[in-house]
Amino acid sequence: MPDTLHNDASSLREQYLEYGFLGELCREMWKRGIEMDILRSHTDRGGYDIVLEANGVERHVQLKSSFVGAKTARQKVNVKLADRPSGCVIWVQFDPATLELANYLWFGSGPGVALPDLGERVGKHSKANKEGHKARRGAIRVLNKGQFKIIPNIARLADHLFERKTS
Repeated sequence: MPDTLHNDASSLREQYLEYGFLGELCREMWKRGIEMDILRSHTDRGGYDIVLEANGVERHVQLKSSFVGAKTARQKVNVKLADRPSGCVIWVQFDPATLELANYLWFGSGPGVALPDLGERVGKHSKANKEGHKARRGAIRVLNKGQFKIIPNIARLADHLFERKTS
């Protein structure tokens, strides 16, 4: 598969990855005997792409993706996600040839706990204006890859999403 396809059809690829991710998560929850509801946002204005509800936990999720070996070292996150209950960011890493999901990077807290601080690094528009200036995007924060926790499989990700910790 040519590398340019990942760029030329990136929106379509994102949709396919979302379907694959949701399919994997649905299978995992089914094996656990837990029903899960999925709501999809038509826009990500609210800071999230999907809402997942299972086991009495509601998660507002912003999805990100990159292929294994990509140079992507940061992600832009909408600050409105911090206003949502149990908001989190899931960064899916996938095989570029097969689109198989490889692992997950997690930025979030436990169920019922607010999103960790997004920091002060403000994002910029990816495209410059005619003067070459990339405007700041006040509602966007930039997170480095090191701020994410590596989650090796969908079962562990489901634990992070829906298991309440008992003290």
